[in-house]
Amino acid sequence: MSFDVAQLFKWQQIKHYALACFMVACLSFTIISTLAPPAEASNRYAAIVIEEKTGRVLFSRNADKKLYPASLTKIMTLYMLFEELDAGRLTLQSRLPISRVAASRSPSKLYLAPGASISAENAILALVTKSANDVATAVGEKISGTERAFAGKMTRKARSLGMVNTVFKNASGLPNRAQHSTARDMARLGVAIRRDFPQYYHYFSRTKFQFNGRNYGNHNKLLRQFDGTDGIKTGFTNASGFNLVAATQRNGVRLIGVVFGGRTGASRDAHMMKILATQFRRVKPFAVRQIAAPSAPPRRPELPNRPQTKQSQTELASLFAVDDTIPQADILQDPQGWAIQVGSFSRRVNAHKAALEARRNAQTELGLVPAQLSVVMRGEMPLWRVRFGDLEETQARAACAALFLSGKACIALPTG
Repeated sequence: MSFDVAQLFKWQQIKHYALACFMVACLSFTIISTLAPPAEASNRYAAIVIEEKTGRVLFSRNADKKLYPASLTKIMTLYMLFEELDAGRLTLQSRLPISRVAASRSPSKLYLAPGASISAENAILALVTKSANDVATAVGEKISGTERAFAGKMTRKARSLGMVNTVFKNASGLPNRAQHSTARDMARLGVAIRRDFPQYYHYFSRTKFQFNGRNYGNHNKLLRQFDGTDGIKTGFTNASGFNLVAATQRNGVRLIGVVFGGRTGASRDAHMMKILATQFRRVKPFAVRQIAAPSAPPRRPELPNRPQTKQSQTELASLFAVDDTIPQADILQDPQGWAIQVGSFSRRVNAHKAALEARRNAQTELGLVPAQLSVVMRGEMPLWRVRFGDLEETQARAACAALFLSGKACIALPTG
């Protein structure tokens, strides 16, 4: 047998070239895998992370794409229930009857029989943890008579909260082609429900719920797996994939994350934890500065020059009188931020309404800014004071200008 050195060298070159091509292909796949969207990404994938305090968007993928919300819908159902509780139309002990329609809803549910009932508080826990569809329908029927009417009310409320790409058709999130939302809208809802109902938000952190001798665990695994998480809700249908709204706070920074379209619950959770952790590394932690108080409060702003009735003048004077309730320690020199104050009220429900009206009338300036409701004393009378804080000076003055134009009172004041 003859030995052809040239041919052997040629085959060695081909072998080395093939090996090099294989290595390049592997490297390319690794790079593409790293840069591409997560494994669950598909035409139903969307995600967003916002900083709750400022409303700043830190991460966004397909955030305005209309998708099926699945059981994220129940966040709005809970918002509506909290509104009824806050207004005094329901209490936590109020009974919600289970109709035949409610009992017929497909799982997940508590399998309550027609004619049974559940307390409002247990309904909250059933929606947060078990994501019970029969209970969601019962809530809608209790508040609006029919679930269809309730869904219309949910949609109108969504619009008032700035959720412009959301339509609700039921209280549960069960499949309906006309029911859709976006990652951005669900982030807005995640901010709003804590901002407007802080006294009920703690229910979202419950990891389990006991009812009729059975224990139900919360589907939101981030409550145990990701430090600082205190809510809020998962969702799943075959059409939507695995969805999640999560709220997490670390070092004074609070983030709201939304993921739509996860391939599995585990991959969705892993992706959420990854994008939240990344943004926590980017956001500067919040630090509190102690600043000495001055000797005198800031000057009260002038009322705008516009015709007023005697009644409106009286109302405005009453609201501006809240200046007397501002503690001296709240008025700081060398301000790092500004706040506006829109009123002080004898009833919390009226303070809540004033906060909502202020946000509607100054949507551009106050869209995602949380209202701060606190009790102050005027003599021996406790009052609910309404402020919006953590504003820039120009933002605070612009908000007051917008409120003045709508006939509302407003005080812009520096804070520390």
